[in-house]
Amino acid sequence: MSEDQKKQLEQQLWNIANTLRGKMNADEFRDYILGFIFYKYLSEKMFRYADSILKQDNIKYRDIDESNKLGKEYIEAIKEEALEKLGYFLKPDELFSEVAKRGNGDKEEGNHFILEDLQRILTNIQLSTMGTESEEDFDNLFEDMDLNSTKLGKTTEARNSIISKVLFHLDQIDFDLDHLEMDVLGDAYEYLIGQFASGAGKKAGEFYTPQEVSKVLAKIVTTGKTKLKSAYDPTCGSGSLLLRVSKEVQDIGNFYGQELNRTTYNLARMNMILHDVHYRKFDIKQEDTLEHPQHLHLKFEAIVANPPFSAQWSASPLFMTDDRFSQYGKLAPSSKADFAFVQHMVYHLAENGIMAIVLPHGVLFRGGAEQHIRKYLIEDRNYLDAVIGLPANIFYGTSIPTCILAFKKCRENPEDVLFIDSSQHFEKVKTQNILRDEHISKIIDTYRNRTEEEKYSKLATLAEIAENDYNLNIPRYVDTFEAEEGIDIDAVAEELKSLDVDITETDKTIADFCRQLNISTPF
Repeated sequence: MSEDQKKQLEQQLWNIANTLRGKMNADEFRDYILGFIFYKYLSEKMFRYADSILKQDNIKYRDIDESNKLGKEYIEAIKEEALEKLGYFLKPDELFSEVAKRGNGDKEEGNHFILEDLQRILTNIQLSTMGTESEEDFDNLFEDMDLNSTKLGKTTEARNSIISKVLFHLDQIDFDLDHLEMDVLGDAYEYLIGQFASGAGKKAGEFYTPQEVSKVLAKIVTTGKTKLKSAYDPTCGSGSLLLRVSKEVQDIGNFYGQELNRTTYNLARMNMILHDVHYRKFDIKQEDTLEHPQHLHLKFEAIVANPPFSAQWSASPLFMTDDRFSQYGKLAPSSKADFAFVQHMVYHLAENGIMAIVLPHGVLFRGGAEQHIRKYLIEDRNYLDAVIGLPANIFYGTSIPTCILAFKKCRENPEDVLFIDSSQHFEKVKTQNILRDEHISKIIDTYRNRTEEEKYSKLATLAEIAENDYNLNIPRYVDTFEAEEGIDIDAVAEELKSLDVDITETDKTIADFCRQLNISTPF
């Protein structure tokens, strides 16, 4: 698929999404449109897989008669295979295209009302996985799609009409899963998620990291790697950041993530499946990462995160016996969980791993417990590998400048920490600042080669950081001071003299005009 075709697919999906735009806010109609796209994707995967099984019998899955004995035998056999291979099952009459046809058929035939049918099918997808390996991955996956919500329409007829219209337009798009390059549909889905994030205001950062920031994080943690045993995001949102990591290497053994928000957790699982990540290769949990971690005894080769900035957490004294925090001697303050996420990630980092986390600039210089934790990470553990300052206003919903902290447990350069100030390297697009490929490449090349560049990057020794009392504020290490151009006083004096002459001549001209007009002069 060409870039133009991909953009056309993205635009088609966005146009369909706009069918619902006038009905509800971005957060709400996002859940419906992404859910319907996911249902269509599952349907297309299902009938393609079933057709491949039935090919030797010269039968099409859609043509199987479910009412007779032979048809039932075929369906049972295919169901067993599908649950093993795909992790879910859909009967022929439950396929997306069949429901779309019924929803947009002849009203007189009595087959136009599809809401109850559709709700049952979405429930059946989940029920088909009961007792199988994929049960957890599909559990309550469509729970945010309430087809009886009055937000879709005040009457059942109105709701049925809008849903039928959306299904009809989606059915016109051929995802052509057999021939598309890997992840084209997944990338289009990501495009929609990004579009929703840009219009969703303050909540956007809870489920989406801008792609350019994701690229920086992903490239950092894959430095020197072509394959990864595991990748982990403790605040995974829609899963986009984990999927970005997979684009930087040939293969990732397993994906792990945790997400607090239930709706976003559902989105992450859909996103994984849409990107053709097999259900056995991802383990996404829904819980509070700091309070109730779900992958406690695992270590990961690559860890990325864009946690909620300066979030509150309990900071309970009980955590002083938790292996994630106990060795530090102090907990992150309850009003700012930033370093609690750092500690959690460091605990899960494998000896040969790299982690990168986006945080507000306050983590670099705030005192108290945070200063104590910084000192321990640098002086006692020597895990901090780099501090990267990003431009302001690159995240949806907040204009504050942010930074990336990179950590390694086995550092190749243990004698210094790399500081990069990329805060002035961006392109302004409307109200948002954007990192272009050249800006990203400059950050990554500087990080990987650990190069120093005047006013951009500096290798600071551990002694220098200690002298600064473990304050990591970037201007302390990268001098970006621009001296003002000198002023030539003599030239200024000559210019003022010249202006005086010009003013005198102008006054004479005005006075002459006033005499000719027989009016008094203004001076």
